[in-house]
Amino acid sequence: MRTICNLNRKWAFAKGISQPPEEMPALWNFVNLPHTWNGIDGQDGGGDYYRGSCCYVKSLKKADLPKAEAYFLEINGANASADVYLNGTHLRHHDGGFSTWRVDLTDALKEENLLAILVDNSPNEQVYPQMADFTFYGGLYRNVNLICVPQSHFDMDYFGGPGIQVTPTVEEADAKVAVEVFLTNRKPEQTVRYHLYNAEGTEIGSYEGGRNANFRIRSAHLWQGKKDPYLYRCTAELVKNGEVLDSVSTRFGCRAFRIDPERGFILNGEEYPLRGVSRHQDRWEVGNALKPEHHREDMDLICELGATTIRLAHYQHDQYFYDLCDERGLVVWAEIPYISRHMPGGRENTLSQMKELIVQNYNHPSIVVWGLSNEITMGGTEDSDLLENHRLLNDLCHRMDKTRLTTLAALSNCPMDAKYLEIPDVVSYNHYFGWYGGETEMNGPWFDKFHQKHPNKPIGCSEYGAEALNWHTSDPQQGDYTEEYQAKYHEDLIRQFFPRKFIWATHVWNMFDFGCDARSEGGENGQNHKGLVTIDRKYKKDAFYAYKAWLSDEPFVHICGKRYVDRVEDVTRITVYSNQPKVELFADGVSLGVQEREDHFFYFDVPNAGQTELEAIAGACRDTSRIRKVEQFNEDYRLKEAGTVLNWFDITQMEGYLSLNSKFGDIMATIPGKMLILSLLAKKMPKGGKGGGMDASSLSGMMDMLSSFTLIRLTGMMGTANIHFTKEELLDLNSKLNKIKAPKK
Repeated sequence: MRTICNLNRKWAFAKGISQPPEEMPALWNFVNLPHTWNGIDGQDGGGDYYRGSCCYVKSLKKADLPKAEAYFLEINGANASADVYLNGTHLRHHDGGFSTWRVDLTDALKEENLLAILVDNSPNEQVYPQMADFTFYGGLYRNVNLICVPQSHFDMDYFGGPGIQVTPTVEEADAKVAVEVFLTNRKPEQTVRYHLYNAEGTEIGSYEGGRNANFRIRSAHLWQGKKDPYLYRCTAELVKNGEVLDSVSTRFGCRAFRIDPERGFILNGEEYPLRGVSRHQDRWEVGNALKPEHHREDMDLICELGATTIRLAHYQHDQYFYDLCDERGLVVWAEIPYISRHMPGGRENTLSQMKELIVQNYNHPSIVVWGLSNEITMGGTEDSDLLENHRLLNDLCHRMDKTRLTTLAALSNCPMDAKYLEIPDVVSYNHYFGWYGGETEMNGPWFDKFHQKHPNKPIGCSEYGAEALNWHTSDPQQGDYTEEYQAKYHEDLIRQFFPRKFIWATHVWNMFDFGCDARSEGGENGQNHKGLVTIDRKYKKDAFYAYKAWLSDEPFVHICGKRYVDRVEDVTRITVYSNQPKVELFADGVSLGVQEREDHFFYFDVPNAGQTELEAIAGACRDTSRIRKVEQFNEDYRLKEAGTVLNWFDITQMEGYLSLNSKFGDIMATIPGKMLILSLLAKKMPKGGKGGGMDASSLSGMMDMLSSFTLIRLTGMMGTANIHFTKEELLDLNSKLNKIKAPKK
């Protein structure tokens, strides 16, 4: 029978190693898996985290292993490329940092063994991702196992899959269940015995035969999303003369779905609005080397929010998290890291990563769409190689999985008639009107326009969000990074998106703050702060509760602004969120009135004198907070940039002329200013190689969305595109801008 041995403990580790050692190193550090070498330097800003080759080494004694006829090393995540050596013999190379893959050790295994795994996250032109707004943590960051099996066994080589594929089809009250298994070295006298179990563990069907089996479940208990995520189980046993040689098992769910261009997502014949979040997997000083308790905490927070869907961006996530999605009833968008910059040399890698994604995740009922790419048209939409790559991926998905649809996340400035939008079954857009330029009220009308123009193409919003840190104000403005603006932004977007049922799915960007070492904005470098929850999962921002008010059935009331205590105004606005119909707010025990609102957002004007204790009551729910009157604004609440090359107050400004403190849109509105910026970008843009490839005109078009940001702020953000400025370059640019008249308002 199959035995699985976990190999996570005690690996010798060293950076900068490109060849395996001949013997166990005496002076290397020892680490336990999961492990990443970028847990700290990948989140501290500067865009300088270590990207290179590292080596993990472990000794294995065959006498300590279970007796078996074949041994397979299973690696569940090695970012981004890896090579496996056993006793100095190179056994396998793998490209792609987010999937499971296996290596046959059988023939190379000796009595005493030295196992070495070289892992490399260096920039290259073949393996995705290479340009994206997140840190590419290197390491063996998921479990590593040794799977011991007989000579005849369920397949280990078929794209890292489980060896069993279950396809349920709902037919009225029943469900047909087709099962296919994949075998290695099967002998003529060997058969496969199948068992079907319900969620209670009762066997409801069995069959013995070959590689395929078919069952019918009468009056099938459907997987109904969050309402009732019911799961069946199928076990397959390889049998010889009644003896079980090997066995595999998988859970599955019986459900039918479709995506309607007018009614949105339909689950088992009923409208089931997909309103939820996107998730990056990393954590503070842990990076992507997560433990099961981290995944469970993430799932608990997402469920507390009330989400019905998760976009698992921008890569294949841990199997354990997909299992949690099945169990908790979250509908999933799963995708590969074909992102930001199309690389002509990366086509085979997109195809291999998609094959692994589908084969390894085929049995998860939570997954309904395969994502082909994300914002891949940063360099333009008419690239013939890019279009061909998408067609190949789309055809591959439909060939390998006839039960699910395909989708993609389009860049905001992608034209509605772009050819590549015609390729997948459904599409979504990443829009940030109200954060990167534009106004929040532009979002709903944009989707109305797309829907009117393409009435038969389902449209969704795959990303939208605004950054928030521990900055505060009573006058929130776009781009101020305050918790108050983020909350206001999401209030506006909820009101626009949620009533439009033709929008097949909405995914907030992001559920959690995440590492992006190249970022330099918001006062805490090295992170994207659009999360509804901080990267350490310790603080839920006010916007979190805005969604909970709309999506959760758990009664609650929440007073916003708990971190914003000191206020200068005599009367201050207090916002309360609740999913209860009525809210009453008390100030020092005195009622300020009862409000009843259908949009779940309640606003009270509160007299501000001395210190005031606040209490909100909604049904049986209560929440408390406090405010304090101060004469001068508390500077601890005002944005302070950290580690900037040049601060705004160091910049020379001349009345009536441009400067680095001018808004990008104002600079681009002048002919000399636009020529100056385009000339600068042409010099600064990477010309291929390490993460470059976007031309200056394409970047300029993308940056039209950033018109409301000051140029000095944008220069700090450009690190994500590998564009960096020195203090001298910025001062020189400012002196040139000082000679250009600002446009008249």
